[in-house]
Amino acid sequence: MRAVQIDVHGGPEALVVREVPDPQCGEGQVLVRTVASTLNPVDWKTRAWDVGPALPATLGWDLAGVVVASGSPEFAVGDRVIAMSAQVATGRGTWAELVALPEHLLTPAPKSLALVEAATLPLAGTTAVQALDKLRLQRGDRLLVTGAAGAVGGLAVQLARQAGVEVDGLVSRPEHVEPVRELGAGTVTHLVSDLPERAYDAVFDTAGVDVTAALVEGGGYVSVSDEPLPDVPGAAKSYVQESAKDLAALVELVDAGRLRVRVAEYHPVSEVRTAHERFEAGGLSGKVVLLF
Repeated sequence: MRAVQIDVHGGPEALVVREVPDPQCGEGQVLVRTVASTLNPVDWKTRAWDVGPALPATLGWDLAGVVVASGSPEFAVGDRVIAMSAQVATGRGTWAELVALPEHLLTPAPKSLALVEAATLPLAGTTAVQALDKLRLQRGDRLLVTGAAGAVGGLAVQLARQAGVEVDGLVSRPEHVEPVRELGAGTVTHLVSDLPERAYDAVFDTAGVDVTAALVEGGGYVSVSDEPLPDVPGAAKSYVQESAKDLAALVELVDAGRLRVRVAEYHPVSEVRTAHERFEAGGLSGKVVLLF
């Protein structure tokens, strides 16, 4: 089978599509024929930085595909499934034509989406769910999401609105203002200087931007960015954990028409270097999907 691997850390040229042995499906595992995956910031960082499992390593966290063998009573051949695999910690990358994962990581794919769209949900959606859970928001609270046009930020805006939270967004460029409003945000701006002072009960920071002046005293602050936490009492990082339970909750919202995903571009796996270049250039409104 083909897999996307790196032998060294570096730029997009470090990515290699090569033939590797097919994985075996053991007891308690499910073998999935990959239809699609996506690019996430962690993927280019793992490629570029000296982090992650021993090399050579197969990259990728998101998976959408069809079960071709099963050592689990929960999944049968032909089932459409999605999953998130914590590649950096476990070495189980998903950028391969066949992926064997423990059964507890998989959940049935949304019925209302094609698999090439469903692939956008696992990592970004799970990250948003778990970060918002840390904030313990109440109906009527006012939340600011930075990087609200990104994959995680855009899903967080929608999830918070579903919970009855008032959401505003900070984006990186003017052309992203309207798309974030369409996701349910109220006030959306690309200028930190436009944010009201001491107005938000909580901040969900996905972009590493200093917006502490907009937070009420004693407000909640959770970040998924690589930047150090600001000097805010109780500020916390949220590190995503594998969770089929969280993923199943997201699937339910998608199939109920209450959560939508966004795709900016599709690239065949043979063009993975180009996909990385486009993704790192930024400015896209939606995810970059790899097709297998």
